[in-house]
Amino acid sequence: MNSGTHAGSPAETADAGLIVDGYHPDDEVLATARARSADLGCGPLSAGAGATLRFLATTLRAKAVVEVGTGAGVSGLCLLRGMVDDGILTSIDIEPEYHRAARAAFREAGYPPGRTRLIMGRALDVLPRLTPGGYDLVFVDSAPIEYPSCYEKAVALLRPGGILAFHNVSGARVTDPSRRDPDTLALREVARAFREDERLVPALLPVGGGLLVAAIA
Repeated sequence: MNSGTHAGSPAETADAGLIVDGYHPDDEVLATARARSADLGCGPLSAGAGATLRFLATTLRAKAVVEVGTGAGVSGLCLLRGMVDDGILTSIDIEPEYHRAARAAFREAGYPPGRTRLIMGRALDVLPRLTPGGYDLVFVDSAPIEYPSCYEKAVALLRPGGILAFHNVSGARVTDPSRRDPDTLALREVARAFREDERLVPALLPVGGGLLVAAIA
């Protein structure tokens, strides 16, 4: 009998995450943005999760994307790299220093200012002001406690066939009944909403801190 880790164990999952991230090494621009993110204390997307976002945006040939949680621009760079050449990324964050860091990252990557629209404010206030059905992809990476409230507002923004993605929805965290803190309860609520919403075709991808995605059927 094998005395090592069994399939699906935390150690094996961690090893798989390292392999995935190692498959997508950062270039200089992403590495610089990631360093800024560390300085600001806003944890950036893993390389594997960023590559997944780029893949999704490329598959959709996305022209209009909304991002909740600008950070230092790491996720924004990944999304922009997958979007069509004239696509526009709308990024929402309440922290002005995050916007400044993201603008620097986008400038260093060679994106003109017209490719990005950075909006200062709370996502729950901004999302209802955006065009319903006007977006190809909505990515949410903000305070987990706000995820359930962002959920319906985000779905309303997507066109048929569009994709919704929530970051840091760890399968182990969501399914552990011993965890009852407010953030975990919020993650559990949004995971259940994805699964039960007949408009959505959901999947939980084991990249980064867990990427909960769904396509609008």
